[in-house]
Amino acid sequence: MSERTAVLGLDQLRTQIGRGEVDTVVVAFTDMQGRLQGKRLHAAYFLDHVLEHGTEGCNYLLAVDVDMNTVGGYAISSWERGYGDMEFALDLETLRPVPWLPGTVMVQCDLAWLDDQHSPVVQSPRQILKAQVDRAAAVGWTAFAGTELEFIVFDDSYEAAWDRRYRGLTPANQYNVDYSLLGTARVEPLLRDIRNHMAASGLVVESAKGECNLGQHEIAFLFDEVVRTADNHAVYKNGAKEIASLHGKALTFMAKFDEREGNSCHIHMSLRGSDGSVVFADDDGPTDLFGQFVAGVQATLSELTLLYAPNVNSYKRFAPGSFAPTAVAWGWDNRTCALRAVGHGGALRIENRLPGGDVNPYLGLAAMLAGGLHGIDSSLELEPAMQGNAYESDKTLVPHTLRDARDAFAASDVARLAFGAEVVEHYVNAADVELTAFGSAVTDWERVRGFERL
Repeated sequence: MSERTAVLGLDQLRTQIGRGEVDTVVVAFTDMQGRLQGKRLHAAYFLDHVLEHGTEGCNYLLAVDVDMNTVGGYAISSWERGYGDMEFALDLETLRPVPWLPGTVMVQCDLAWLDDQHSPVVQSPRQILKAQVDRAAAVGWTAFAGTELEFIVFDDSYEAAWDRRYRGLTPANQYNVDYSLLGTARVEPLLRDIRNHMAASGLVVESAKGECNLGQHEIAFLFDEVVRTADNHAVYKNGAKEIASLHGKALTFMAKFDEREGNSCHIHMSLRGSDGSVVFADDDGPTDLFGQFVAGVQATLSELTLLYAPNVNSYKRFAPGSFAPTAVAWGWDNRTCALRAVGHGGALRIENRLPGGDVNPYLGLAAMLAGGLHGIDSSLELEPAMQGNAYESDKTLVPHTLRDARDAFAASDVARLAFGAEVVEHYVNAADVELTAFGSAVTDWERVRGFERL
């Protein structure tokens, strides 16, 4: 299952362009915030000029905040360095249709410097994940993962939501529709479009179901090799927003939109041998390798939380009784724990319940894989599984603020060993930028409390 084949072959693309069926090629990469960024190229120009040589874009794309403001503190990009270019190195194995947009295909990219060696930009999220994949491959393992991503649908358009400053929006459902067929049917025209378009774009769709918050839903996809899972996740997240917009609706993946249930992104992960063999379980049950992997993910959960929960808003999910974790604990099929072991035999895997819908999939998967490899390298012993309610246990709590997670990541020897000092400093600076922006903001909560009464 580790073999990667393109959804759309290059010869097929040439034929479609020649017939006039395709006129636009989206060249995309995923930025620090987990967003697809890039260019739309005329198809003929892509074939004649970009296919063999790639294209370029400003290196500030890995050194801006969510508002695309240029900010200081990044070693790779600054006014002093002149804001030069990076190469968008095409990965033709990611070539795929974009069926919700007429005449459009997409190819995803790695980022490289414009030197003679085409050196990789190590701070790029996709490169960070691929480095962990290479670590695993060096000792004979391939990592597989699936991401379960929740979102909330509103009947308002994105433009209307912006104009209203995201207040007073109308959710697509007025009550809890968790597993409700009646409730999900009300949003089925949108959900069906997303499922079918994603299937046509190369994702293997499993199911759709309602969730707890008003208008909250989840569409699940089949697990795959971890880089392909991250690529698909990025395409899906961007595509779902575009498809919602075409329906005159808006949807959000933010971790905590309101005081009700937040949007999670549970990550399921397992290892296989390079030949596809099962290594997490044998005839006697879970293997020592499984225990070491889970122990490593658990041991590093707090210090790598920044990669699972990268924004101020991320930490508002972590509340007792919310189905979002508060305790650094693992258990068998126990949803009160941060780490939930599920499945049997070849399906045995560990589910990480810490990330929210705002996670960058490459960074979240890289953190989990790095943690698991640390456990294997150190032969960590897995503690007994949590029994009962982890919310009421005496287990260590996950970081509850971005500041705490930032400090833990900055001090982490595991992070520096796994990712390198350049990557650690880059994402510590990203956290500092987020914290500074939040610290200077005046919120609606402050106005309501203080305008008249203070």
